[in-house]
Amino acid sequence: MKDMQNAFIHNVQLNIIKKQANFVVKTMRGITDRIVLQTVKETAAAKAVAAFDELTEEQKTLLERITACAAEEEIADYLESLEAYLIPFPEVTPNQIQKLFPKAKKLKVLELAIVDYAHTTYLRWSDIATNRLFIVYPYADRLLGVEGRITAANKRGFCMFCNRHRELGLFNVKKDGVSPDSFSSVGKYICMDHEACNHSITDTTALENFLLSVGK
Repeated sequence: MKDMQNAFIHNVQLNIIKKQANFVVKTMRGITDRIVLQTVKETAAAKAVAAFDELTEEQKTLLERITACAAEEEIADYLESLEAYLIPFPEVTPNQIQKLFPKAKKLKVLELAIVDYAHTTYLRWSDIATNRLFIVYPYADRLLGVEGRITAANKRGFCMFCNRHRELGLFNVKKDGVSPDSFSSVGKYICMDHEACNHSITDTTALENFLLSVGK
């Protein structure tokens, strides 16, 4: 059970920590030099700490525990221990989502009961019938909602949101123009697999810039 009073890690920060932990594991498998390995672990700890603007001494000590891990199993236990400190995506209701997309009269909302809020940076789902993609993201104490059309690109490349090499789709969003009757279209390549994207994103800058540029 999560103790929300002690939660301080967002999903995007956990992804950074996991990336560093995975590098430590790979180093363990290929290098036996203790000095080199310890240097890698200390570097991983430093990058984990750098992912946060502010930390208490207790939080910093918790993150730096990776430097004491001597085996892969201990790395796994270390990552598991961090789960209790995750700040989940704010729970939303179908009514809140509907208000974000007032023009989508027959909006099909994703099944919120099965959302893994703890490991979600942005909510995303598709309406297969209309080939529409919807994104909800918390920003500055409010929710941003963006909808557009996604088309499978049938190619692999770097996702604009998570910057990982994935199967891509072209996400096109209509943007209001200079007059009430005009609009432009903005298209970006993003992951087709939204769960993989949420599990990989380590920086929200590109995501936020895009949502703010096309949102209202």
